[in-house]
Amino acid sequence: MKRNKAPFYAVLALTTTLGLAACADDGQGDGGSSNGDNGGDATGEAVEGGDLVLSDQSDIVGLDPHQVNDVPSGHVQDQVYEGLLTFDENMDLQNVLAEDHSWNDEGTVLTFQLREGVTFHDGAEFNADAVKANIERITDEEIGSQRAFLFDGIEEINVLGDYEIEFVLEEPDVAFLFSFAHSGGFMISPDVIEADYEAMEGGEQPFTAVNANPAGTGYFKYQSGTIGSSDLVFERNDDHWSGEPAILDTVTFKTIPDASARLAELTTGDSHFIVTDVAGLPQLEGIGDANLNVTDSISGTYFGFNTEVEPFDDVRVRQAIAMAVDKDVVIDSLLDGYGFPANSPVAPGVVGHDDNAEALPFDIEAAKELLAEAGYEDGFSTSIMTNDSPVRIQLAEYMQSALAEINIELEVQQVEWATYLDDTANGKHEMFILGWSSATGDADYALAPLYHTDNHGSAGNRAFYSNSELDAILDEAVKELDESARMDFYAEAQEIANEEVPLVFTHYTQYLHGIRDEVQGIVVTPTDNWKLEKAHFVE
Repeated sequence: MKRNKAPFYAVLALTTTLGLAACADDGQGDGGSSNGDNGGDATGEAVEGGDLVLSDQSDIVGLDPHQVNDVPSGHVQDQVYEGLLTFDENMDLQNVLAEDHSWNDEGTVLTFQLREGVTFHDGAEFNADAVKANIERITDEEIGSQRAFLFDGIEEINVLGDYEIEFVLEEPDVAFLFSFAHSGGFMISPDVIEADYEAMEGGEQPFTAVNANPAGTGYFKYQSGTIGSSDLVFERNDDHWSGEPAILDTVTFKTIPDASARLAELTTGDSHFIVTDVAGLPQLEGIGDANLNVTDSISGTYFGFNTEVEPFDDVRVRQAIAMAVDKDVVIDSLLDGYGFPANSPVAPGVVGHDDNAEALPFDIEAAKELLAEAGYEDGFSTSIMTNDSPVRIQLAEYMQSALAEINIELEVQQVEWATYLDDTANGKHEMFILGWSSATGDADYALAPLYHTDNHGSAGNRAFYSNSELDAILDEAVKELDESARMDFYAEAQEIANEEVPLVFTHYTQYLHGIRDEVQGIVVTPTDNWKLEKAHFVE
């Protein structure tokens, strides 16, 4: 087994001032790092066509980018849809369906000039009306999108021409631009959106029509498969607006929950690219014609508390548990060194990360004292919910032994992914383990979804945490035009989050993938997007 290592993104080139200019690059460069960084090691002649098989550990929840916020769904949606902007593998903003953008001086009006000559997979035209239909849909309360918060604060959407649109905001919102680079801003065919509304009038649930007939502008279009019951297959979009379609004929997404089974598929070549973790590294080591790909991320792993449930409504209990978990053990023993200890919810490389933030230290004696102060000197029993991720299960099992040191008996509840998301969104949990990627590259997205009172439940705040002071800081930070002052707000927010600990971030993640040597050109970004347009086989 060989190990490929993508560079660590310690500093992003994103600028949050109003003068941020749209990049001249249209996003259609060389496709980012491949071959040596995010591709196999085989050398030889590139082969046109073929079917690339990718295996994930959990079923996707939906093909509608306005519907869900889970990572497996995002891996698939990345192939079908595009937004106005995107992040490249260096987390630089690039134009996609937009050609340019500009702000007014007050930071309350954002105008996009759109790309002409683009059609959706179903033949519908991409234009300003299509953009308006998408953003109005995602913010429609009747739809109930988990991603509506990305576009909060819009006062008006004005179509200025076929390929020009402006968004008028209620107040300045520096983070608003970055929402258009998030997958929540992916553009769906307006004809499919209309069909979805018609289905709702007929008694169907929102998102039904889009899940049945996804149509974007991306490099691949839906061919076959049913969510949750079969492989999903997508074929090359030969009419991609770039004039440079994908190299592969098709890409097939499998769900294989068992990590050993995924590695067995990589061994036989039935899968070419798989999600793996440190538990699978010994097995991957024995595969002679595959290698380990490592990508540093802007994602963190955390465990959290339902703060509306006793005893987790007491900050001292939360602090005690935070101080009983040794992050070095998590990194060294559970992750085999593949990760970095977290000092705050905002990962390095995200605009607003505070290098000086201090997480609560590992201190068993202090943890016992805090529990005694809270009236739990003899401890208590509770449960922690997790999905079927082996690393998360291992983290939960480690926490069982760690919390036993402070007389807390912890039961581990392993739940299927879709049920897990639903249960934690509805408060049917005590403690839980999840991860969060700051997918807009900005601290607002790292903090507001997880901590703001307005985002309880499926929007991200599954701790059901409320703090009016923190809410006010986050509200002020997002409209602060002075970059230095804005960073001060986020430093203060991280201090409160570290002190109140509704969530305890243990580490920042490194994405681990197994990849066959005959595959090159796959790009994994720091936000765990899979870019496959340049992926190809070699012989």
